[in-house]
Order: sequence, then structure tokens, then C-alpha cells
Amino acid sequence: KKVLVPSEKAGCSLASSITAEDVRQLRVQFPGVPVVTYVNTYADVKAESDICCTSGNAKAVVESLESETVIFLPDEYLAGNVAKETGKHIIFPSKLKTGADPNLDYQMIGWHGRCEVHEQFTVKDIEDIRAQYPEVVILAHPECSPEVVDASDYSASTTAMIHYIEQTNAPNYLLLTECAMGDNIAAANPEKEMLRLCRVRCPHMNEITLEDTLAALQKDQYVIEVSEDIRLRAAKAVERMIAIG
Repeated sequence: KKVLVPSEKAGCSLASSITAEDVRQLRVQFPGVPVVTYVNTYADVKAESDICCTSGNAKAVVESLESETVIFLPDEYLAGNVAKETGKHIIFPSKLKTGADPNLDYQMIGWHGRCEVHEQFTVKDIEDIRAQYPEVVILAHPECSPEVVDASDYSASTTAMIHYIEQTNAPNYLLLTECAMGDNIAAANPEKEMLRLCRVRCPHMNEITLEDTLAALQKDQYVIEVSEDIRLRAAKAVERMIAIG
């Protein structure tokens, strides 16, 4: 299918944190270890992976592999949160082409990639909000640090956050995610009070405007080109994830 991107400036700090070559080198360092890649990555990275995951199904994907050790890429914080959920000890190796220390105890290999929005939320933010709104329920996206997730009341994907808010009745909610995503949740629940830390916005998402979108459609411009080999291999990783359900 033809895919257009409305703005050539739009990107993603998380996706840009890892390359296909990085994945290949990790496979050399950790031979035989399956690779799980977050969907917020480029197609060539997915093509080097065994299976993809979302923030909502990451734990289920890792457990589906039935492997003692997994490589989980590229989000450092999501990996840390999934490691905690699955009882795995995580390490973050260097980019050096050397194997892991045989004396290390680990069951997950991560990467130092981060979302430049979610990494800005802190435990102090939570403490400050709780001081002002003692009964607030705080929801954190799992791309936030493990410390922030631990200090929150609930952590899940954006879709799961929506369901949680729909099914509960708190005086107010604080959403620790990109502010525009919080706007969507607020719009879906107009009767509930949503608090957001809107000093934190994604500069890449904000590159996309309605005007750019219309222009891309009218001019058929900024077509995303992916080689057939990469497309097929990346699709397999996505399809394996979908098959889990």
C-alpha cells in the first residue's frame, strides 16, 4: 500500500535510537536469543526482529516466546517495566562487538532508547500533583521510567487507560503521556476531570498538521519507500505479534 507522511520533518526520538545494524550486532553478541521489537521502530529494524510488540501486549509477547532470555528493543523504560512484570533481570550492553560477561545474571537484554516525552515525567511531578489533588488517580504510560510507574496508580497503554477511566470514578485523573494523547482521552470522557502536564509535548508529532495532511493527499507527496525484502521480513514480525491475540 502507498503510505504518505504529511511532513518530512516528522520523526521519532525512540525509533531513531536504534538501527538495523545495531540489532544485527546484538544477535552476534547474544546468539540464539530471540529479539522483541517495539512497534515504535522503523521497518528495517522490525525486519531484523523475531516479533514485535505494543505497550499493551509487551508482557504477553515476551512470555509467548517461552525463552529464558530475550532481547527487548529499543525502549529502555518499557523494557525495564516488562522485565519487572515478567521477573527477568535486565542488562544494557554496550555497542562493543563482544559477548556478555558469563558471570552476569540476566534474562533480558535492553537498549538505551527513550521517548523524549515520557522520559521527562518524574516522581517529583507525581508528588507535587498529589499534594495539590490528594484523591487524584495517576495513570502512567509504560514508556515512563520504572520509578514513575511504581509511583503511579495504574500503568498501561493509551487504549487501556481509556478503558480504566471509563470504568472508574475518581475525583480527577492525571495522565502521564503525551499531552495530545491526553486530549483524546479527555474528549472521550468529557464528564471526568483530566489533569495533564502539558509542558511536555512531542515536537515530532506536532510537525503534523491538518494543512500538511491535506497537501500530502492533494499532491500525493512524501511517499514512504520500503524495499520488498524489508517489507516482507518486517511484516512477519508484526504478523507473529498479531497471531498471539
